[in-house]
Amino acid sequence: MKTLVFAFMSFFHDLFTVIWMGGLLVTVLSYMPALKDALGAGPQIKKVMMAFQKRQSMWVYISMGGLILTGLLMSNQNPEFEHLFGFGNVYSVTLSIKHILVILMIGITLYRSLILRRPQAVMTPEKEHLSFRLLIINVVIAVAVLFTSGLVAALAKPLSG
Repeated sequence: MKTLVFAFMSFFHDLFTVIWMGGLLVTVLSYMPALKDALGAGPQIKKVMMAFQKRQSMWVYISMGGLILTGLLMSNQNPEFEHLFGFGNVYSVTLSIKHILVILMIGITLYRSLILRRPQAVMTPEKEHLSFRLLIINVVIAVAVLFTSGLVAALAKPLSG
């Protein structure tokens, strides 16, 4: 039973990761360039991207909450886990680095959506450029999170039971 519960936690953790971080990667690597190719640079791209981001942000917020919940529940399953932001062994250090990166991503995401793109805000070219740079930074951090996740999985002790 314990293994089945852990499998579901792991599944949902992976699903939330795909929705948020996979969505970031697909947006930057495929969706935005395809939009530019199809529509050219102009107001149509902004309109489509705003509609896309509005819809995607709901899924991102759900994924953030889901990742926090499933991550906390999964952390306690490993005997190498000391505590949140523990630095006493390689597993805990790697997991803490991953958590710090995710917190950075959450901060950037919330800043982009709640500060830069709030409904009453005027999107100047400078703000648009900053928003795009922050998006790229979040993509780079997402790749780092995925790498640290691989390290955490490699360092994890097998689940017993």
